[in-house]
Amino acid sequence: MGLLDVIDFVLNLAGLLLWLSWLSIPFDPLARAVPSTLPGTLRRAAPIRWSHRHFLASLAALLFVRAIFYWKVGGAVSWTARLNLIATSIPFQSDFFRRMLVFSILSFVLVLALFYLWLLFFTVVNRQTDDLLQKFARQLLGRAGRLPAWILLLLPIFIAILAWLILSPFLAWMQILPGASFVTRVEQGALIGLGSFLTWKYLIGVVLALHIVNSYIYLGNHPLWDFVNLTARRIIQPLRRFPLELGKVDFTPVLAILIVFLVVGGIERGGHFNMPSQDHKTRMLILWPSLSDLYRNVSP
Repeated sequence: MGLLDVIDFVLNLAGLLLWLSWLSIPFDPLARAVPSTLPGTLRRAAPIRWSHRHFLASLAALLFVRAIFYWKVGGAVSWTARLNLIATSIPFQSDFFRRMLVFSILSFVLVLALFYLWLLFFTVVNRQTDDLLQKFARQLLGRAGRLPAWILLLLPIFIAILAWLILSPFLAWMQILPGASFVTRVEQGALIGLGSFLTWKYLIGVVLALHIVNSYIYLGNHPLWDFVNLTARRIIQPLRRFPLELGKVDFTPVLAILIVFLVVGGIERGGHFNMPSQDHKTRMLILWPSLSDLYRNVSP
């Protein structure tokens, strides 16, 4: 990962914070307070200076300004930006401002989609719990957070198909990707949607690692640790039937981490081939053998 890739990642996190700040405004008790309630009698020490439009305007400015930066600096060092969709990696040449603007927007949208995908994971795993952080995760998901678990698991696939049906012809028009038929685009979108679930391995690994640390080292009483322990117990519940404890040491979380990364790694190594796109090659991961012919070696 080059320096510009790191900068892109950091700026995406900054954009995500702006997005979350925009979403959190309705949850501010002082912003919604009325005089008849206790919070309504409180007043801020300083006037409110940021509203919904300020956060959105700042986010739009961030995406536009960094596109200029990528165009000027990336073009000078011949940087090729890549949009990693798990199932495929789409290259964007930095010599053209229009392409860098599209990449800047899509790169942030991808991080935003990943954030909501992880919220969906917590919502599916921690169903019917009263944990404070889990309630907040459901609030961020909105009405989708109250849907049945099986619908939530299908939702990323349907959204990926719909998004790819819109995005793929646009990228073909910009000569970034080769054209494809409607059926092929649907299959490609389904493959991208299925591949998005593979990102849960990092989330599962972090949660279980934090659970292991908190199990043997006292890190204080905080709602975050209650949430981590609750999620970890739900994840490793299927393995509890096996005797994996030795004295006071529980190897169940460690085994769960190994299983997740070995299984996901095996899926990712199921096969690959390259699809040329102009002067660059896009690496395609084949997640399921029946879908191995979705992308063919065709130049635009």
